Amino acid sequence: MSKDVPPSINEKAFLLSALISRQRLDSRSPHDIRTTRILLGPQPGHAEVRLGKTRVTANVSCEIVRPRANAPTEGALLFTTDFSPMASPAFGDGPGGGGGSGGDEILIARVLERALRGSRAVDTEGLCIVAGEKVWQIKVDVRVIDHEGNIVDCACIAAVAALMHFKRPDVTVLGEDVTIHSTSERNPIPLTLHHVPICVTFAFFNQGMLQVVDPNLLEEQCAEGDMTFVVNRHGDVCTLSKAGGVAVEAGQVIHCARIAAAKAEEVTDMIKAALEKAAVKEPKVAIV
Repeated sequence: MSKDVPPSINEKAFLLSALISRQRLDSRSPHDIRTTRILLGPQPGHAEVRLGKTRVTANVSCEIVRPRANAPTEGALLFTTDFSPMASPAFGDGPGGGGGSGGDEILIARVLERALRGSRAVDTEGLCIVAGEKVWQIKVDVRVIDHEGNIVDCACIAAVAALMHFKRPDVTVLGEDVTIHSTSERNPIPLTLHHVPICVTFAFFNQGMLQVVDPNLLEEQCAEGDMTFVVNRHGDVCTLSKAGGVAVEAGQVIHCARIAAAKAEEVTDMIKAALEKAAVKEPKVAIV
């Protein structure tokens, strides 16, 4: 089935009959996520995540800017998203292209902002250099390379992994003079994350009575609604997103939240394992 062609009535009926039997067409159980690969590097702040066949990259960069007037001691955290035309025939060229990807790009950027900035996951006060004058602005560029369903969760993993892998230059402040040190002079400084928020998306079927974790593209196209939790490994629900679709009972929301917490712990362990692997390969900086 082509990515830009909606599923037929027979495909929807076959998918639903399989889910009623607690089976998925890709052999997963309803609450299994797809095989996940997290690749970091070669430079700090670059991450590539493959969630099944969905593939997303994230790159983190930084620059010194003037802080906001209402937050003189806080740095900035920005997110941009870009859908490659290679990811799906439904996507146009570039951000907000005519292929209809613009709304999805905005949605994903907003989810990432709520997940990481809204939950205060990144210590933005630690990005202050001179109060009211100079702060670090951290920018996360997310690019969708292959779209095979559930871009939101894949993009969140990529953004979190890239932020945890990123290191900013060290600085020295003497009066009004700010000196940015190269990596040959001083070791770069990693960002401080208070917690690790992970997106976990559910798709609903059969009037909301059935739900699956990490829907693939076909399941997304056949779903009657979806819901995305942003939760950390401690079970704290940072935010909940549900834009329309079939109604879901409160008891089912609580049930999904418990599943999401378990999945967030699994993904967090994957990210930490990838960081440890990258640290082994990372060249050591010689200070002279």
